[in-house]
Amino acid sequence: MGVSRVATPIDIAISGLRLESMRMKVIAENIANARTSRTETGEPYRRKQVVLETRGGMETGKVVPDLTGQLKLLHLPGHPDADAQGMVRMPNVDLPVELMDMVLASRAYEANAAMLKRYQDMVNATLELLR
Repeated sequence: MGVSRVATPIDIAISGLRLESMRMKVIAENIANARTSRTETGEPYRRKQVVLETRGGMETGKVVPDLTGQLKLLHLPGHPDADAQGMVRMPNVDLPVELMDMVLASRAYEANAAMLKRYQDMVNATLELLR
């Protein structure tokens, strides 16, 4: 039986940095595909999201499609993907929501980076006291 290791503040901050970086990449992909009406599967792009999991105080994430959001219907006669009535199924991506999520993810990234810096400052101060 192995001994489980307790997550240190550095471990937690680094996992937070990785997670928020992943979230920002997924959000950027959502924004880039906000008007993609056909993917390799023939369906419109589906918004992706990062689902969080916490293990031993550290967060990890898994990218999954947002299957609950409704695809949008736009009247675009002449579009190659339009049906007989001129309606095109478009992705379930809302740009204002994605931009708000991007701000939140970048602020959380900054907070984790600041925590790492403060931890480093505390270690350096402790080492100075021990000299």
